[in-house]
Parts: sequence; C-alpha cells; structure tokens
Amino acid sequence: MSHRLLMAVMSVGLQLSTASVLAADGVPANAQRSLPEVTISAPVNRDPVEKSYRKMISGMQLFDRELAALAPGATLTFKLLPRRRDTDMNAIAIEVLGRNIDFTVPVAPDNTFALPRNQQAFDEDAQVIPNRKALSMTWRAEVRSPGLPPGVRRLGDLRLECRVGMTSGLVSNSSHLVGRMVRSVLSGPSYCDRAEPLYLFFADKPLFSVTLAAGERHKTLAIDKLYASASDDPGLKDDLPYCDCEVLLDRTYTLPLGDKSWPDDTRVELEYMEDD
Repeated sequence: MSHRLLMAVMSVGLQLSTASVLAADGVPANAQRSLPEVTISAPVNRDPVEKSYRKMISGMQLFDRELAALAPGATLTFKLLPRRRDTDMNAIAIEVLGRNIDFTVPVAPDNTFALPRNQQAFDEDAQVIPNRKALSMTWRAEVRSPGLPPGVRRLGDLRLECRVGMTSGLVSNSSHLVGRMVRSVLSGPSYCDRAEPLYLFFADKPLFSVTLAAGERHKTLAIDKLYASASDDPGLKDDLPYCDCEVLLDRTYTLPLGDKSWPDDTRVELEYMEDD
C-alpha cells in the first residue's frame, strides 16, 4: 500500500468488518457473539453494512454537548454514500435490530436520515442495518447551519461532523490488516483536533477547488488536500479498495480542522467542475 493512502487509512481509523467491530466502548468484540444472528427481510443480503446503534447515539450525544460551541443552530443527520459504482442508492431501507426490538428508520430521497432515540435499542446494543451489502456504501454525519448558499459550508459545522463521525464509528472499511492495526488507537473525536487530520469530507459534486474565507483572509487549498491526494500518489489505484473514497474520489477534500486561526464561522467555499 502506498505511504500516502496508508496515512489516510490510519488517520481516519477505518472500521473492521462487522464481525470484529467492538459492540461499545470497552466491550470486547466476542461479547456480541451471544446475540442472535442479525438479518433483515431481504434474504439475498447476507453481508449487511451495519453500524452500532449505541455508538451512533453516542455521536448524537456529543453533537448535543458541542452544538452551542461549534455550530449553534445547526441540525444533525446521517448520510449514506456509494462506495462502489454499481451500488443502487435508490429506495434504501434501514432497520434497527436488537435482541427484542425491531423498527424501521425513514430515509430521505437524498439518503439522509435522523436516528430515533430508543433506550431499549441502546441497552441491547442494536445494529443499524441498511439493505445493502458491506463495503457497498459508506456513512457520514452531516451538520448543517441554516442560511448558507449552495456550495458553501461552515468550518464549525465540519469540525463537528468529524467529531460526531469519529464517535459514531461511521467510516466503512474492509478487514484489511491496516484497519486492524490502527482502529483501536485512532478512533475517537480527539483525532479531529489535529491541525491537518486526514478525515475525508465529500462534496455533492466533483470539485474544482476549495477555498477558506474568514473576513479578508482567503486561502485556496493545495491540490494535495483534494481527491484523497491522488495527484501525489501514483499507487492510489491499488489502494482504493481499502478507502471509502473509492468512487467519490473527485468529491473528496480534507480541512485544517485543528488550526484555530480559522474560526468556526470560516466559510468553506466549494467550486465544482461544472456549474448547474
């Protein structure tokens, strides 16, 4: 694996296959083996891309605690994104399944959803399961402040997105050895406090440039902050199966989240390859 993408994989703490994911903070993976096998109504889906309900609720609780400081007035949803070119992103259904609980979660046409809070599902460490196979999709938190024009994000929102995403264990990965080695030490929201964390954000459309704007100060990000550093990584093609940017490479960017010289109200201006 090339050094550049190895750094990226290590930095975001990509998740293992669901069979080895921790059930909750401090709970070993083998504790989940006492649970009955989780299935969904579609019998052809034998390898679901599931997430821990408990971890996602923990991410929502972090959002509640840090909202006033980082993104006052913002809302939180979760978003599903394609990881393979043949992934069908239409009419996705989500179930929350535990030992004795089972309920559906509505998914909006843009593949965002709000996760209901349910104490029983939390206590049972239920799983959040879309009707798609593992590694066919990836997940992100989406924090949005009102009143921003299209193509503009707010840096404080994106800082909080990273913190919620890391707490929730959203980044999808195969059980590649690198993921096994780094998962336990690089997960958690404190990673987002680094000056240049390699947490991958995804724009709505292919990117031409990303510019930070705070008052009179402007800075256009260097090309190596876009496209998962593809311009500086000749071996990237071989690494893509291990990165959840696999089919979203032209929409990918990273930000100086921990650089406090850029205030939370900094505008992140996205210029797309083609305007509508």
